Amino acid sequence: MTDLEILRRKFQKELSTGTVSLALLAVLAASAEPMYGYQIAKRLEREGEGVLSGKQSALYPVLRNLEAGGLLDSFVEPSVAGPPRRYYRITQPGREVLGDWTAAWRATRDSVDAVLGETK
Repeated sequence: MTDLEILRRKFQKELSTGTVSLALLAVLAASAEPMYGYQIAKRLEREGEGVLSGKQSALYPVLRNLEAGGLLDSFVEPSVAGPPRRYYRITQPGREVLGDWTAAWRATRDSVDAVLGETK
């Protein structure tokens, strides 16, 4: 692996760290029903056009952290085809945080886009 590839991967990892929490909250806020991890991962892959794909195992610690912060609730239900599934749903504080984080994301995106536009 070249130094440039290492730097690119490091940048991508750092960039995705905060955005995964935002994306998880958005997916759960848009869902009428609670969702389990695999459903969330598939929706992120489909709607995120692959940008967040391949990170399914990384979703579970983020889901647990969001729940510990009071932004999500969860419950476990038995599954017919395997182990029990933990379902997640966004809380009211989670919806409020989603609004704040969305505004912060858009402001950051707009600022970065403005700077990048100057470098073309």
